[in-house]
Amino acid sequence: MNSGGKAAEERPSLKAILASDLPASLVVFLVALPLCMGIALASGAPIMAGLIAGVVGGIVVGLLGGVPLLVSGPAAGLAVMVFGFIQQLGFAVTCAAVAAAGLVQVALGGLKVARSALAISPAVIHGMLAGIGILIVLGQVHIVLGGSPQSNAWNNLRELPGQILDLHGPATLLGLLTLGILIAWQFLPNGRLKKVPGPLVAVVGGTAVAAVMNANVARVQLAADALSAIKLPSLPESSMWGAFIVAVLSLALVASAESLLSAVATDKLHTGPRANLDRELLAQGVANTLSGLVGGLPITGVIVRSAANINAGAKTRWSAVLHAVWMLAFITLLGSLASYVPLTVLAGLLVHVGLKLVNLAHIRELRHRGELPVYLITVAGVVGINLLAGIGLGLGAAILRLLWQLGQVRVETRDVNGVQQVCISGALTFVGVPKLSTALARIPSGSRVEVDVAVNTLDHSGFEALESWADTHRKTGGTVTMEPLEDVWSRRSSRAAHATGPTAALSPSSPVHHTSSLASGGAQ
Repeated sequence: MNSGGKAAEERPSLKAILASDLPASLVVFLVALPLCMGIALASGAPIMAGLIAGVVGGIVVGLLGGVPLLVSGPAAGLAVMVFGFIQQLGFAVTCAAVAAAGLVQVALGGLKVARSALAISPAVIHGMLAGIGILIVLGQVHIVLGGSPQSNAWNNLRELPGQILDLHGPATLLGLLTLGILIAWQFLPNGRLKKVPGPLVAVVGGTAVAAVMNANVARVQLAADALSAIKLPSLPESSMWGAFIVAVLSLALVASAESLLSAVATDKLHTGPRANLDRELLAQGVANTLSGLVGGLPITGVIVRSAANINAGAKTRWSAVLHAVWMLAFITLLGSLASYVPLTVLAGLLVHVGLKLVNLAHIRELRHRGELPVYLITVAGVVGINLLAGIGLGLGAAILRLLWQLGQVRVETRDVNGVQQVCISGALTFVGVPKLSTALARIPSGSRVEVDVAVNTLDHSGFEALESWADTHRKTGGTVTMEPLEDVWSRRSSRAAHATGPTAALSPSSPVHHTSSLASGGAQ
């Protein structure tokens, strides 16, 4: 993977594009179209805003991005955040925040700091996505049941029993039908039928049933003239500038982290040109600025659409570009068809998306690595307070866990025929120095000591503490046999220098995080 240089990408021939990228782009278009509309619904934005983001993301990031097979557009991972900003600032001001966030991303890409985003613990990222998934489910299940979502997770949960007791006939039937089709589609055997995108089947199927029933339900509102539906951004009032700046920075940071993690995951799914993360971040910023200026939702790289792109046989970036062209053609030529789609059908699609964001495979992996508490704290913060608080709590928990791990030095002493044998293992850092000093203080003065330094992390504080104790013990008449700490230090430094990838700075005892697991069902 390349973070700064140019990706080795060959210019495709027209024949190659027609043979592989054209059919793949149609598959991605069929997957992306209902998701763009559904994510706009979950964000509390006009349906057109999701479609605009899909077009801009596909064309701009497709042409400029550093990950040729990554597909970009509106993502479920930002839906809850955008919903909150729209409620607080209004849609026009939120669009301005999206545009400004794009400029922040452009600046970050220009400073070539893309790889630093990979330092965020995946436990926090997965916890954030799971919390968002829970919020989406709690809100959209009310629409599936024929009602309206409440203002927050607790109100949605409190009102849910009453909603279940007061079902709204056709709306509930259509929403549950859509959800049932999506769940059943996952269990179909591999074959030609399974290649048809499940979201497309569910939305078309639910819409067809609604037409046959002549159901009196709320439907998608999409203007016949696409240009008239574009909402231009506006700056906030003087009293709202603080909230506006928070929105800009929040969107920039979360969208950047999600895009780059999706880029890394996409890079692992194919053997083509490697990812250029700085170029990708720059392209994402340009796309978000344009999307915000023309009334679109924020854009990120999305792994589900990217995986569909690769599985459909895409070879170059032209598949992502063409899928956006088909979406633009749909909006301008066939946009009236969207008015037949019931909102409860899109809500059923979103409930399924939200459920997939709570990924059991991620939970099992994080539990195996001892990071489940960080995940659960992040989920609780996102659901119980808000998205930013959840991320902050998750990062704080991850830092505390790291400090706790760095303090896990083990000092074992035993007397063997009058010789004090000391084995030091684990992580000898400044956090563990008090424990080391306490154990060494118990060694009798003037005794003969053999020290085995078997640590896999050694910092300067640990180095000085051990060296100082050895000097003091020798001055009291004792002897200390120990491998020169300079050799231990150089050996640990050599290991770190030869490590590669985002975990290069981690020691063998530190938790090694894998971003590739996003490919199994992260952001939509």
